[in-house]
Amino acid sequence: MKKLTTQMELLKALAKRSESKILFLIIDGLGGLPLSEDGQTELEVAHTPNLDFLAKKGICGVMDPILPGITPGSGPAHLALFGYDPLHFVVGRGVLGALGVDFPLDQSDVVGRMNFATIDQAGRLTDRRAGRLSSEKGKELCSLLSQIKVKEVELFVVPVSEYRAALVLRGPDLSDRLSDSDPQTIGVPPLEVQSLGPEAQKTAHLVNEFIAQARELLSEQHPANMVLCRGFGKYRPFPSMEEVYKLKGAAIAAYPMYRGLARLVGMELIPTGKEVEEEFRALRDNFANYDFLFLHIKHTDSAGEDGDFQRKASLIEEVDQLLPQLAELNPDVLVVTGDHSTPIPLKAHSWHPVPILLTSRWVRPDRVERFNERECLYGGLGRFPATYLMPLALAHALRLKKYGA
Repeated sequence: MKKLTTQMELLKALAKRSESKILFLIIDGLGGLPLSEDGQTELEVAHTPNLDFLAKKGICGVMDPILPGITPGSGPAHLALFGYDPLHFVVGRGVLGALGVDFPLDQSDVVGRMNFATIDQAGRLTDRRAGRLSSEKGKELCSLLSQIKVKEVELFVVPVSEYRAALVLRGPDLSDRLSDSDPQTIGVPPLEVQSLGPEAQKTAHLVNEFIAQARELLSEQHPANMVLCRGFGKYRPFPSMEEVYKLKGAAIAAYPMYRGLARLVGMELIPTGKEVEEEFRALRDNFANYDFLFLHIKHTDSAGEDGDFQRKASLIEEVDQLLPQLAELNPDVLVVTGDHSTPIPLKAHSWHPVPILLTSRWVRPDRVERFNERECLYGGLGRFPATYLMPLALAHALRLKKYGA
């Protein structure tokens, strides 16, 4: 089991039980960059009267998911939001996907995130996501690749969602110290997986053998005629939110990776559909049963990665229209933020800080009147690391004892 960091040790010592409820609404990839004709971001362009009302009522700021200048993956960014130092609590992307679809992992398994992708006749990548193929097609292709055999290990190709899957290697003497085959760009060939230490040479060879067989099996498929592997890791249990914060937590998330993250930190998983309205309905139906609820909105990040400014703005507006439902639930602490920024010009995650608002009976309201990147820079919370969010939420929920005499 991972040891607790100093901050978590302190919070574990100070945390106390209460009837108060904390709700985190995480709008994935929320932050952007000025792009409209008048130099506004998608969050600034979006019509968000309910978010703006909360900003006036509460206190705002901006957060660095990891450290200033560091572009985060979704896994470490969410762990930071939950108070788990992502530099200490490290987990591979593949592990999260497998946990999110309830695959029974052994601690000796090596797991990688796998994307179906498209290559041209010269072997160069033209689409790292194979046109975001459907989950049904993804399952079909995973079944096709499940016939691959490599010596000394048992292979599992686990469908996760759409073009995403998990590659699980089970056998003796396996190491997760592996590089990625995904170059994270197009116009170049996939990379060969390299061992990052002598103990991983065997595993690297096995993964490369799998990829070679997968390419051959997929050669007649379109658009998914290749696979990319990244984020290798092994499953290790983390301290639970109940153990550290004395919180009974639940997650409402449509995408498996985020469900895997929630499971990793001990949250219960609430069944939900993929549409935003279905997630809000699941929250309403289960709100009374938990101390901490995590509601995750995915499609804003996908729109950012696709470079679709208007769709991202429209999705933010859709979330805003549903916010009165949260007001009716009246959580003692409500946090609205993102895990990271996904600016339209970059079509990728970025290092830019993320706007955040927090409402509670106990806040000192600031002068922010609109919830967006520009105004939140002047908010009362200032700029802070995302790992500080959980102690702030616990304090505003009156769930922390005094430190010292």
